Amino acid sequence: MFWYQQPPGNGLKLIVATSTWTHNFYEDGYSEAKFEVNRKSRDYVLMTIKNVTAKDEATYFCAANDH
Repeated sequence: MFWYQQPPGNGLKLIVATSTWTHNFYEDGYSEAKFEVNRKSRDYVLMTIKNVTAKDEATYFCAANDH
């Protein structure tokens, strides 16, 4: 599962990648302290944005990979 952020007027930025068999991998500038990812099951992954501010304004996307 991949989570992306798209700030207004900008391209997609990868926040974090996660899988069933490994830890979450955060891109530079992003961390679990701000973007918490919880895998509830194989098919259910929840990302929570903590302490939301105006700087977090964006469209957020998730993408799944069945491999």
